[in-house]
Amino acid sequence: MKPVIGVLPLWRSEKERLWMRPDYLDGIMEAGGAPLIFPFTEDEELTDQFTGMCDGILFTGGQDVSPAIYGEEPLPQLEEVSDRRDRLELLVIKEALALEKPVFGICRGLQFLNAALGGTLYQDLSTQYDARIPHRQSEPYSVPTHEVNIEPGSPLADVLGSGPISVNSFHHQGVKDLAPGLVPMAWAPDGLVESFFRPGSAFFWAVQWHPEMLFRNDENSRKLFRTFVEACR
Repeated sequence: MKPVIGVLPLWRSEKERLWMRPDYLDGIMEAGGAPLIFPFTEDEELTDQFTGMCDGILFTGGQDVSPAIYGEEPLPQLEEVSDRRDRLELLVIKEALALEKPVFGICRGLQFLNAALGGTLYQDLSTQYDARIPHRQSEPYSVPTHEVNIEPGSPLADVLGSGPISVNSFHHQGVKDLAPGLVPMAWAPDGLVESFFRPGSAFFWAVQWHPEMLFRNDENSRKLFRTFVEACR
């Protein structure tokens, strides 16, 4: 049996409907997993049941993470948030941690996981951070636009090697204070955290870039999905 990967859906507020980028699902399937999209619900009994049914959980990209999660007031530069999505994901991560399920976060997923575990975020890199490289590229998103430096000896280096890798980048928020218990695995050239893991967990990784948009032509992105799926077996 292929491991079942629960995928957190994206939310389109103007139409009040959930949606999904097929790339997330395709990346999981190419790596040997069976993706299953969560419904939007705040019923804790249901979210616990769905989380328990899955062998691992993928936290996807999307809207800004609400600063209410990390105790800040919104700045004018904050873009659209989805409180409903935040509440769903808080329920899922609570149960995933309790059950020690493998967890992988991508872009917003990295930001959300950091905030949910007690870290803080830059609400807007252009006004709060000395970003010396473009973190929000234009289309096509399947083309790398900057490098990230991987921490030698980290779990990420074990998979991808310790040299710089080229990634895509589409975000305006980022990690400010890393949550207790999280350890960085990669940085952008301007010092922004681009990846972290949680020692002691079976698998708890996150990356700021979008491997789901790169995996068809990028072996490093395929390795990320395969490493996650293998941890879910």
